[in-house]
Amino acid sequence: MNWEQILTNFVDSCISIAGKLLLSLVVFLIGMLLIKLLLKFFPNGKKFDKMDATVRSFVNNFLKIALYAVLVVIIVGIMGVPMASVITVFATAGAAIALAVQGSLANFMGGIMLLIFRPIKVGEFIDVAGASGTVTEVGFFYTQIITLDNVHVSIPNGSMTTSVITNYSREDIRRADITISVAHGTDIEMVKKVVDYVIDKNEKVLKDPEHFVRVTNVTDTGMEVTVRAWCNAGDWAALRCDLFEDCKIAFAKAGIEIPSAKVNVQATKQQ
Repeated sequence: MNWEQILTNFVDSCISIAGKLLLSLVVFLIGMLLIKLLLKFFPNGKKFDKMDATVRSFVNNFLKIALYAVLVVIIVGIMGVPMASVITVFATAGAAIALAVQGSLANFMGGIMLLIFRPIKVGEFIDVAGASGTVTEVGFFYTQIITLDNVHVSIPNGSMTTSVITNYSREDIRRADITISVAHGTDIEMVKKVVDYVIDKNEKVLKDPEHFVRVTNVTDTGMEVTVRAWCNAGDWAALRCDLFEDCKIAFAKAGIEIPSAKVNVQATKQQ
């Protein structure tokens, strides 16, 4: 046994492996830097300003995964691992992972469906799967929204595609509806005039379509007056509050009575 030859081969192998490791480290650091710069440029570049924010977010996530995958393949190639073996390992691992994460695949396909059919966009206010908020990102597996009380909610894309999505931002205008009760015997024409005055002085109300003021129900305690007024979508919540407050104040000044709910209390005697 030629120990000198064995030692020489061992040293040569160590030097070769060390060289490959050093080169892999350099490629890894350069690759990470390039990926970071590219991902920073992609969503912020002027060429992408016209791209829809939802598409840009989705493509950005896809590009990130693709670039990291390419970097891993390059490093594996530098280390001298046969690519046929790498492909075989990836294919086997992919099949195993596909069986283990069927729910994640459903979420991924849900993300593709959201991107194709576009029921939501980044910046829109939606109601879906029991959560309401503004869409901040449509990712591969989850859609991110921020609720009105500033809570971050992640909704699986699979749930998004199987649930009813209510999009409050898709149309430019909305109708604000409120119902106010007035006492029996109240002059309906007076009520209409007061409500018309309240609506006319509110700048959020649109002139077209025309607003609506009618008695829509009669109860034991009074008559229910329904008020419907159109506004820009962003003014909807504020307009409803304005209508309630302004009608309450105007009714009080006009002497229009708003009946109180009656509560029947049955007294019981202790034996």
